[in-house]
Amino acid sequence: MEAVGIICEYNPLHNGHIHHIKEAKKLFPGKAIILVLNGYFLERGEVSILSKENKTKLALIYGVDLVVELPFIYGTQSADIFADAAIKILGYLGCSYLVFGSESNNVEILEKVAAIEESAEYNEKVKELLATGINYPTALAKALNIEEDIFNPNDLLGISYIKAIKKNKLNIKPVTIKRTSDYHSTTEDDNIISASNIRNKLKNKEDISNYVPRKTLKLIENISLENLFPFIKYKILTDLDLSRYLTVDEGIENRLKEKILEAKTLEDFILSIKTKRYTYNKISRMLVHILTSLPKEINKLASIEYIKILGFNKLGRNYLHELKDDLEISLVPIPNSLQYKYEILASHVYSLISQNKILLFEKSNKPIFFE
Repeated sequence: MEAVGIICEYNPLHNGHIHHIKEAKKLFPGKAIILVLNGYFLERGEVSILSKENKTKLALIYGVDLVVELPFIYGTQSADIFADAAIKILGYLGCSYLVFGSESNNVEILEKVAAIEESAEYNEKVKELLATGINYPTALAKALNIEEDIFNPNDLLGISYIKAIKKNKLNIKPVTIKRTSDYHSTTEDDNIISASNIRNKLKNKEDISNYVPRKTLKLIENISLENLFPFIKYKILTDLDLSRYLTVDEGIENRLKEKILEAKTLEDFILSIKTKRYTYNKISRMLVHILTSLPKEINKLASIEYIKILGFNKLGRNYLHELKDDLEISLVPIPNSLQYKYEILASHVYSLISQNKILLFEKSNKPIFFE
């Protein structure tokens, strides 16, 4: 049996995600759909408004066959690291295809850009542009110097996926599905809109029932990194060496210490730190790393030591059964690994603001079975 991979955060699972799953099934009928799912803290430094357990349940309800975990230590990093870890997991699980949303819906141009970005000339050009004071995303765009518009979030993430496939020498074919909504829009009113638009409406106490299934609506928690601000503030004020944490670089710890004293909200704090070099998302990720004491050396010290199975249906279970003799990695969490240590730590922090029984699910290690 062949398998098709998808990589998602489901913050929250909405109508567009259901469309994604359905299209993957149409493209590859009879093949197992494997989801690599990011958990409590997300790639842009956000807090998930659905718990990992509830995201798993919803994914299975709406057609995913096997749900596995993207480890916290990789899920809260830059796109290339996020993508590399997710693709490695799909490689371990024998996936033949990766299906992802794309604004351009043009795999060929994304593959072309991925090849350019891997060149020494490109990376040198990026360094030169950064030295002029422009921000990182702009430097990347200028260094590419291409006519095609591939500078939208899903295309950029797709490029990271393609680079990861090539880097890890995996036989995974990337396949795109045309994205049906504008990622940046906060005013769209179709029944498929971006997750960020949905979160914005939720923040403004607007009705989101047209954009998410009823089952999602019942499980959403109106929480964000803002809810953890008192803990972030305490950590920054009392920790004597913030520079030891991942992404706390170039002396920015001094600016953090200075600005935290006057900040009344997380939003105020991030905006007071934000520069061309330190974007809003980069600072949000940094604050998650500080909050969870994630060390600078984590990428050198840690590896994907196991794949945690979060849930499956009958097809997913059968796929795992067929695969088990060829697996080169444990499907059981390894308690003494850094991967496990920080997964549990992240669940403890998330449990400070979530009403769900986070730790009970996290420590049980019992996959959800959906019949």
